[in-house]
Amino acid sequence: MVRSAKLSEIPEILNITRACAAAMIKNGIYQWNEDYPNKEAFQLDIERGELYVLEEDGQIIGTIVLSTLMDEEYVPIEWLTPSDKNIYIHRVSVHPDLQGKGYAQELMTFAEDYARKNSFASVRLDTFSQNKRNQKFYETRGFERLGDIFFPKQSEHPFHCYELVL
Repeated sequence: MVRSAKLSEIPEILNITRACAAAMIKNGIYQWNEDYPNKEAFQLDIERGELYVLEEDGQIIGTIVLSTLMDEEYVPIEWLTPSDKNIYIHRVSVHPDLQGKGYAQELMTFAEDYARKNSFASVRLDTFSQNKRNQKFYETRGFERLGDIFFPKQSEHPFHCYELVL
C-alpha cells in the first residue's frame, strides 16, 4: 500500500535510503551519499505533502516523492510538454533486501496513476548516468531521455532527465 509519509517515520525512511546508498556505492554507483538524501529534504517533502511510502505488512519498504515544483537545474532541458502542469519524481527507493520484487514498479504505477487522475501533462524525473539499471527501468516504462543536468555535490557525472507524456 502506498500512502503519505509521517514526520515520525523519517528515521525509518533514512534507514532505507542509507541502505540503498550503500548498495549503490558497493556497485560503483555514486548517486547518493552521506549528504543526500537527508532528514531535512524528507521533512520538507512531508510538510509539502509530497512524500509517500510503500508499506508492506506494517513496515515501510520504499519511498517516492511526487512534487509539482520544478528544480532550477531542470530549466535548460527541452521538455516535451509545457512546464506548467507536471509532476516531478524524486528519491525513489526500495530497501535493497526487497529489490527485484516489483515494488519500484508499484511506486511508479502509483505516481503515474496519481498524475493521470490529477490531469498532469507529464511525469518528469532524473536518474544518474552511471545507474544503467534505473535508466532501463524508466525507459521500459515509456519515459523518454531528453538531456543532462549536474548536481556537483553528488557527482561529477551527469544525471539524465526523462519525461513520460500522459
